[in-house]
Amino acid sequence: MAISQTSAQPLASTADIAVSVRNISKKYNQTEALRDLSLDFPKGELTSLLGPSGCGKTTLLKIIAGLLDANSGTVQVGGQTISGPGPDRAFVFQDFALMPWANVIRNVAFGLELRGIAKSEREAIAEKYIASVGLTGFEKSFPHELSGGMRQRVGLARALSVNAQVLLLDEPFSAVDEQTRRKFQEDLLALVQNESKTFIFVTHSIEEAVYVSDQIAILLPRPSRVSEIIRPSSFRGKSVDNIRRDPEYLDIVDQIWASLRSYVE
Repeated sequence: MAISQTSAQPLASTADIAVSVRNISKKYNQTEALRDLSLDFPKGELTSLLGPSGCGKTTLLKIIAGLLDANSGTVQVGGQTISGPGPDRAFVFQDFALMPWANVIRNVAFGLELRGIAKSEREAIAEKYIASVGLTGFEKSFPHELSGGMRQRVGLARALSVNAQVLLLDEPFSAVDEQTRRKFQEDLLALVQNESKTFIFVTHSIEEAVYVSDQIAILLPRPSRVSEIIRPSSFRGKSVDNIRRDPEYLDIVDQIWASLRSYVE
């Protein structure tokens, strides 16, 4: 049975919360993108931000990253109010954002290079995360030599390599084919289980959100607000094929579609 609630409720202890968003509002000129939005992101879990186009998912993600200022409200990461980007957060962009002149290992190690970490150490760290995303053997390849899916894996490895506690993923699988997307989803679940980090994941796909998430925050547009929070019971340990046939999985997908249907243009 899915546990559903209509607003973001505080967890039992602040120690359980990696990111806390409180009363965030954001306007673009006269357009109100977010209004008084509050949401908690549990530590060590994957929370999906799900909603129709234009509902403020990426705006919220960038505010959490410190890449965009809110007009009002606060964001706390690890109990500390943020005022800009920080080493506790890493952003995986939808368009890869790789350096075209640098090979895979240099791209993955770039954040460590900026921190002044010695070349041998940063390359060892980069190689670990290149392997974790399935790109062993491509360390010396350049972005133009890789498929879109492989470039996205490089971006994910780069985010993992800097050891940020919060990973922010803006539709990272949107540019890949369905077969690659399913493999990425399985890999993402393995990373959530193995890395002890908090993942905040923007997606348009209801099925994807239900499959990969510990928590789903449904956002409704104009202005964006949290309409519902869904916490699916764990599908961990089941094969992807069994999950997609699971009655609970199908019920949650239907429940979310019923919530969003009238907002789809």
